[in-house]
Amino acid sequence: MYTVVGPTKKSTKLSVSMNDNFCPSVTWSVPVGTTSSPPLLSSIQRDQRFTTWLVAINETTSEMVLLRTIRWRMQLCIKVDPKKPLGQRARLVEPLIQEQPQVLLKNEPIPSNALVKPNANDAQVLMWRPRNREPILVIPPKY
Repeated sequence: MYTVVGPTKKSTKLSVSMNDNFCPSVTWSVPVGTTSSPPLLSSIQRDQRFTTWLVAINETTSEMVLLRTIRWRMQLCIKVDPKKPLGQRARLVEPLIQEQPQVLLKNEPIPSNALVKPNANDAQVLMWRPRNREPILVIPPKY
């Protein structure tokens, strides 16, 4: 966040950096039922796409100016062997190298629902999907 107090007599040049981390958590054993359940996690698969917008906001008028649209994707496939010793149980299968974020040549408009809650983090849920039963909602969304 950077504040430019204006009006200014000359152009102001800013360097912008972004750190948008993908930080999911995964449960090791059955997230429902008894605490004595053996570890059953055998794999983790994720394929998520994100869009981030860089905007400038006039704090006096609340006008928002869209400067850049950035897209990025996180894919992973991890195989898990719960019988192996700690530190050797998980192995990244693919992709070994992630796609780099893309700054789009043409900005995409910001959907109105991206500006109000729930945001992506508040809307996440944890579902347990056993092979032989119906899915179970373990952690509901915050909103």
